[in-house]
Formats: sequence, C-alpha cells, structure tokens
Amino acid sequence: MVSFSRQVVAVASGKGGVGKSTVTTNLAVALSQQGLAVGLLDADIYGPSQQHMLGVADNTTPDQQDGEFLLPIEAYGLKTMSMGYLTTAETPMVWRGPMASSALSQLLEKTLWGDLDLLLVDMPPGTGDIQLTLSQRATLSGAVIVTTPQDIALLDARKGIEMFQKVDVPVLGLIENMASHICPACGHSEPLFGEAGGENLAAQYALPLLAQIPLSRAIREQSDQGCPIVVSDPEGKEAQHYQQAASALMASLAQQKPASGPVISMSD
Repeated sequence: MVSFSRQVVAVASGKGGVGKSTVTTNLAVALSQQGLAVGLLDADIYGPSQQHMLGVADNTTPDQQDGEFLLPIEAYGLKTMSMGYLTTAETPMVWRGPMASSALSQLLEKTLWGDLDLLLVDMPPGTGDIQLTLSQRATLSGAVIVTTPQDIALLDARKGIEMFQKVDVPVLGLIENMASHICPACGHSEPLFGEAGGENLAAQYALPLLAQIPLSRAIREQSDQGCPIVVSDPEGKEAQHYQQAASALMASLAQQKPASGPVISMSD
C-alpha cells in the first residue's frame, strides 16, 4: 500500500494569464526548500506547462510499474506528474470534458507518489469539469486562489472562491501576483494593474492574503529557462515573496480541521 498524501491543495484562478502556474512552481519548490516532501500535479490537461517551467527535457517520459502505475518525474526536489510528459508539444488534446476529467483521474490515482507531506495541484483556469473532478476524486485540504490586482481578474477570482465554497473546500488564502512592477534599473515600484485589489478581495471574504508577488522580469526569464527564481536566486527579494507565501500557506493549513473522507491510496 502506497500512501498518497496527507495534504492536497489546489492552486487555482478564475481566469488565465494571471501567472498561476509560475506561482505554483515557485511555491512548490519553496515548500520543498522548507523541508517538506512535496508533489506537484499539473492538472491543466489541455495546456500543461509545468514540464517546461521545471526544466524537464521534452523527451522525458515517466517509467511504469506493473504496466499500470506511473512513477513521478523528480525535479528540484519535487515529485511531479503532467500530461506534458505523456504527449508532445505538437499534440493538442482535442478532448471533450469527460475525457479530460478521466485523464486527470488517471494522473492523480495511478501515480505512485510515495509519502508526501503536501501535493500541490496546478489547476487549469476556470470553474469547470477539471475543478469538479478534483473536488470529487481527492479529499482536498484547501485551495489557494491566484489573482492580479486588475478588476477583471478579481471578478473571476471571486468566482473561483465561490466555487470552492460551494463544494465545501476551504479557501486557504489569496496570492496577488503582478502586484507591482519593480524597475530593474532603479528599483521603483509601480502598480501597473491596480493597487490593493487582492488585499481588498481577501478582506471581503475574510481570507488571508498569503503574499503579494511583484511583476518581475527575472521571474519571467527564469520560468522560461526552466529554473524557478527560488532556485536561481534563493536569497533575492522575489524568492523571499514565495518563501513568505509558503510559510503563510502552511500556517493557514494548520488552522484547518483535518479533511474528512478517505485518503487516496494505491496498491500493486
């Protein structure tokens, strides 16, 4: 019998383009750097990105055990699984919702994760089939909502909060990404997408604001190069924001009641 995970946390956003996957990657590595055994599941079946952000070679595929189970790919101390490991960049997933949901279930339940302290799930944007499937198939400890300060992003972030509340998944907090632009030349901070939007939304729902991540060229460049900023510059200001988010997330988890329901396990 192989234990799945003690804590499963979905990282979600109401809309695309807010940097959720970049946040998830750096958050997962930051948690690992703090001594936790962390898994990362890329649940974006149609547009997986974690393979690239983690610097895993395109031709990497997971080994199998007993012709049924998948062994996770390890990167930066994480145990990871993604549809990107099973397809090529040129292969679009032209699937209807039930097929994508079935694929997510397979990745979740047929991966031999081993003993984890925490499994982060990088969710696709929106509030559709994948989100509902995860809520039904895994006992979620909670969800983290990623947003930008922009009004249109906040509208969709609110929908994400409401969705998780409807399926009785506690929202552990918000992360405001691209909170302000830091000029690399002079260090001046400019709130390009608005100011305090995430902070106000968190206050409205009485949720913790886990961190405010700046819009940084270095974060983008390191993500494109497959080396998260918390690895390339662990003592830098950007990395410290992710470390803060990791600590705040664990503090929020500690305040939750233990999740009820069966813990997913697998046996060969």
